[in-house]
Order: sequence, then C-alpha cells, then structure tokens
Amino acid sequence: MADAVITREGLRVVGQPVVRHDARDKVAAATAYAADWALPGMLHAAVLRSPHPSARIARLDTTRAAAMAGVAVVLTAKDVPRNTLSTDVPGQTTAVGPLRATLHVLAEERVRHQGEPVALVAAETLEAAQAAVEAIEVEYEPTPGVFTPETALAPGAPAVHGTGNLLAHWHIARGDVARALTDAAVVVEGEYTTQMVDAAYLEPESGVAWIDSDGVITIRLSTQVIEHFRDVAEVLQVPQNRVRVIGTYLGGGFGGKEDVTVEAYLGLLALKTGRPVKMVWTRHESLLSRAKRHPYRLRYRTAANARGEVVAQQIELLADAGAYAYLSALVLLYSTVTAAGPYRVPAVEVDARVAYTNNPPTSAMRGFGAMQTVFAYESQMDRVARTLGLDPVAVRHVNSLRRGDTLPVGQVIETHVAIPELSERVWAALGPPTPPRAPHVRVGRGLACNFQPYGRIVWLHDWASAWVGFEMDGSLVVRCGCPDVGGGQASSLCQIAAEVLGVSLSRISVHVSDSALTPLAGTTTASRQLYMSGNAVLKTARELRAPLLRVAATMLGADVDAIDMEEDGVVTHDGRALPMTDVLRECARTGVPRSHLGVYHAPAGEPVDLAKGSGKVFPDYTFGAHAAEVEVDTETGVVRVLRYAAAHDVGRAINPQSVEGQIEGGAVQGLGYGLMEEVVLEDGINLTTSFSTYLIPTAVDVPDVRALVVESGEGLGPFNARGIGEPPIGPPAAALANAIEDATGVRITRLPITAERVARALGLIG
Repeated sequence: MADAVITREGLRVVGQPVVRHDARDKVAAATAYAADWALPGMLHAAVLRSPHPSARIARLDTTRAAAMAGVAVVLTAKDVPRNTLSTDVPGQTTAVGPLRATLHVLAEERVRHQGEPVALVAAETLEAAQAAVEAIEVEYEPTPGVFTPETALAPGAPAVHGTGNLLAHWHIARGDVARALTDAAVVVEGEYTTQMVDAAYLEPESGVAWIDSDGVITIRLSTQVIEHFRDVAEVLQVPQNRVRVIGTYLGGGFGGKEDVTVEAYLGLLALKTGRPVKMVWTRHESLLSRAKRHPYRLRYRTAANARGEVVAQQIELLADAGAYAYLSALVLLYSTVTAAGPYRVPAVEVDARVAYTNNPPTSAMRGFGAMQTVFAYESQMDRVARTLGLDPVAVRHVNSLRRGDTLPVGQVIETHVAIPELSERVWAALGPPTPPRAPHVRVGRGLACNFQPYGRIVWLHDWASAWVGFEMDGSLVVRCGCPDVGGGQASSLCQIAAEVLGVSLSRISVHVSDSALTPLAGTTTASRQLYMSGNAVLKTARELRAPLLRVAATMLGADVDAIDMEEDGVVTHDGRALPMTDVLRECARTGVPRSHLGVYHAPAGEPVDLAKGSGKVFPDYTFGAHAAEVEVDTETGVVRVLRYAAAHDVGRAINPQSVEGQIEGGAVQGLGYGLMEEVVLEDGINLTTSFSTYLIPTAVDVPDVRALVVESGEGLGPFNARGIGEPPIGPPAAALANAIEDATGVRITRLPITAERVARALGLIG
C-alpha cells in the first residue's frame, strides 16, 4: 500500500470536515458545563482531606462542625452505607484477576496518601461548608510510609495495605533473548525515568445532585463514565434504577474523569439531606487529590545486527501505583504489551511490576501505559541507529511490523502497519533545516513512532448500544450514552447516521450521556467511543434503513437495490424521488417501525497467558510517527521547539477537522509532558498544587503542529476508522529527546526535559 490513502467515492457526509454541532455554543461561551448548573435551595459541599501521606486516625470528632450555623450534615466513613468502590462496571465489563481493585469512599482508621478524603460537609453556603471542614477535629498519628516503588518492594518495607506492596506483575518471554544478546552486532542499554503528571484540565471536578419527584437520585456532573450510576447505587445501597447520572460536555477529561470523582459524595449528601447539593473542587484540591499518570522506571537492553534489525529486547518496567490500586494493573498491562514498540523483534523478555506507595494514587490518563514505553523504546531505536551510523528513518522502516507479524504477547497484527510511510512523511514535513541563529545555539531533529491500542481488552467483552429514530417530519434523533469529552464524539455519531440514512446534518439532533434516557454505550476511554458507539450507530442505522427502503421500494415500484436514501428522501437510480415524510407516513399506516435500538458487541476473546504469548489482547492498534526540530541553547540548556509534524493512520477520518484537532491537541499535551509537566513530591507531599507550580504549555511554548491524516481504510471502527483520541500523545517526548541528542550529542533519559537537566547533561552545572 504505497501511500495508504483511500478514496471517498460514494460517501456524502463521512470524510467531510463539517462544523461540529456543539461548536457554535462553545465559541459563544453558551455551553453549560457541570459547574454552571444550580438549583433552588441548593446546598454546597466540601471535603476534609488528610494533610498526611501515611497516618492512623486516632480521633475524629465532627460535633463542633455539625453544630455550626448553616451546616446541614457532616459525614464520615461510618455514615457511608458501603464504603468501597470497585473498578468493575457491573453489567458493562467484568475485570479479571489483578485487574479488580477497590478503594475507600472516605478514609477508615488510617490515611494512605495526602489529600485522601476523610469527611464530607454540606452547608447553605460554600463559605459555611469550608468553615465546617476546618472545624472538624482530627488527631493523626503519622506512620512510616514508602515513597518510591523501589523502597516499597524492599524487604521489610511498611505495607501500604497490609498484604505486601506488589500490586501486579506481568511477564512476557518470547524467543532466546540471552543468545540474541550475545550474538548481536550491537547492544544498547538504557535506563529511563518518566514522571508523575496530572491531567490538568481546565474544568475541575464538579457536579450537582438532587432527588426528583420519583425519588431518583440524579447527578449531573463532568464525567467520562455515566455508568458510575451503578457505583453510586452500590455505595448508597439503593437499587441501581434509583440513581441517574447525566454527563455534561466536558472542559477536559484525558482519563482524569474516568474514575469516580464527585458523584459518590454528591449522591451521599443528597440522600442524607434530601436537598440539592453542589460540589466543585478547587484547583488546589484537584491537583492535590485526583489520580495521576504513573511514573515509571524503564530499563532496556536492545540488540541489533549490523543492518540495524533489532533481534532482541530485554525490558524491565517498574511503576508507582500510589496508595490505591485504581486501574494500575490494567495500565501496566498496556505497558507490557506495547513495551517492544511497533517493531518486529524475534526475542523479547518483559518483566513489569507496579507497587503500592504512599504517594497520590495513579490511574487512567491519556495514553494509558502505552506512552511511557514510547519514550524508552524510541530512544533505544535512535541509539541503535546512531551507534551503527544508520539513518533513523531507515531503521524504523526496516524494523516496522507488517501485517501478519506476531507481537511478543502472541497477538497477530491483522491490519495495515503504516510506520514506514508515516515516518517518511513527517521527516519530510519538517522541510529544510533551520540554520542556528547564534554560535551557541544548536539545531537538531528527532523522530519517534508509536502504536496505541484502541478499544478495550478483548476479554472484557465490550459492547455499546444506540437508538436511532425518525420524527414524522423527516428529522432524525440519535440517542447514545456516549459522553462527549470534547473530541467530537457526538458529532461523529451524527455524521455516521447521516451517511446511512440520507438525512441532512442540520436535521439531526443527538442526545448523549444520560444513564436514564440514552442507551448505554460504555466509557469514553481507551480511544473506544468511535469504535464502539460509532459501530453501534452504524449498525442501528443500517437495521433501521432496511425496512424503510422496502416500504419506499413498494411505493416507487422499484427494486430495493435500485434506490438509495439521500437528500432527506429516497431516490431511484433513474432519478425519481420520494420525500422521507411520505415514506414515514406509509410506515405509520402499515405498522413499520420508524426507530430502532441496536447493540454492537465487539469481537471477544479469552484471557491470555502473557508469559506464553498465547493470543489476542486488543482489537487493533493505531500507528503514528512524529518529527521535531528543536534548538538548544548550549549556554543555558533552554530547549525551544521550532517545527513539529505528526502523522497517524486513522483508517478513515469520519471528520478530518476533528481528527486534525485530536492530533494537534495530543501532540501539544505530549510536548508538555516532554518539556515541563511534573507533579513534584517530597515524601508523599505534593508541592505542585497550582498552575503557578504545575506548568502546562501555552501558545508561546509550542509551534504550530502540522497534522498529517493518513487513511489506510483498515480500521475496525465505522467505515474502517481507527481510534485517534490517545495515540498522538505518545511520541513527542521521545522525538524531543532524539532531537536534543542530534543537536548536542547528549542523551536525556529523564522526563521532563528541563533546561536544568539539559544544562547538567552538557556539563554546564554540577
């Protein structure tokens, strides 16, 4: 497949860069986010959080706080009907073995990380709630803690949970690694460190809860998972049909709103008070308390022959789970499967562990374990190329996976792998090299490739549902429980329905993210919504289309194969037309349904034995390549990104404009990860709880990203699309490190790549 670009022939709406249905309101600041919602008689909620990373709660007295004016209720662990939350989503997915995890709603007897919730307050005003939080009397007895995974796994280390600190251990072994290392022309060894980072979205965690006239607890909040209504029901010990979750449009998610945030607290307080309750976390507590991206230590030994072909990889991964399991075992599994990169490696050994510590918990974040490994394996690929004096693009080309190759875990690659084309295109997209602007400035270029799974692990038996129906005037309604996190998920569903049913986009309305009124569609995570909900809408629309066409064919006296749905009606191949309203009236007269509920089940599989490399783990992968040009000031260590290009094979772009936005946004977020973002901890204490200390990139920190959308037509999503939400965040850090070495000859192995670290590597400081 020379350039992996497909034709759009025969498609009317899919593939067009249409304006998203929510764009106008967002530009006009008319979109209502979770914190914009208010109700009469509403209480305001606040959380008491632990100042200690490891301590026993010796005394907890809420008497004085509960008696304060305006305070409606003060709750502690003893007031929670069921004080645990689980990673399982009953009825949607079932976790397997170490993928199951639980955590406390409110701390019981001891706290395990700074910021852990200890008590809840609801009061007439936010000021009263905050004052009551300060009036709660707590005596803590600090206990020894562990603050790195290395110390947590050392013999005799204090146990975070009393059962040992090893949370999960995955192992892959394929081929004779020892012999390959011995026989190789070159063996490159490297140890890499990635940092803890925060999702740092602009909209903090927020929501409002109330009890409606039927006694249903309704929670309207910023979330990536409306199925958390089940978690809330379990916490409250009420039937699941007595809890409703309505998701708003999000001001950023990036995985940080995948886990339960405010919903259980809001449900508890609404149930206990019988009144509406609002909770909005401050920026300080958002940065302090929510789960982060896992920091990793990655050790690689990469062996290659004289032609630059990698013959073996020996890999050791160690991750920090923080104080609670959350999704750490699953994140580590992603890292284990992707650790060798998108390359053919005959012999591989991966040993991966994740440990409990008394640091803030770590969980889902964009890239989900498959991005930390990119920094290591792409640094290694560049070092192999430099050691052998080979072109970095050529080395990626010769080592790239191909259709039919088998990953170390045993999964066969069944779709096109565009790594050679993508790497060539981004390298060329940088254009002629930029001349240094001063004698002390060096300019260099770096390349990095990646592959990222989309869709859930196949043995989680994923599914999504959708409802599509015509109104009698020919307008169309799409209902799907898909939370829209800003990536255009809802608009993509409209384009898919419009393509199948021939309805103008202006005549389609879409309802998403309401657990009571929209068919459930799973989480907006794992780059799965286009794949799952998109396929659900596609399947549903096609199943609705078939009987409507049969009715229209009878009315037109034509064969079904000789008519189509377009331009808000039905047309024959010889040019005769029938308005959709006429077809719908005939359907109503003859009892033919004008709406349909459909369910899409992803191809499923059974759990694999990673050590034996026994089979399929993920549905498919999205492949990408990024290239960066940087300048390095050799007097200060300051790095400036001059040019940046990013290319991904998206299978088919449902909306190229949205795809470009995802690539650009992911690349910028990845540049922040590479250059500046870091949660700085000191013995478990977070020192970066504001945007003055936790730095994220602004428009002056990054160049325009040139996004190259490649379409091989081989994805598993609707119209052969691939997921693109997460893949673009993976390559930037490695591309930067490779460019810096190209410019200066020094290799940076620790993130973020700050001016201080570059200066130290250059020998400017001790």
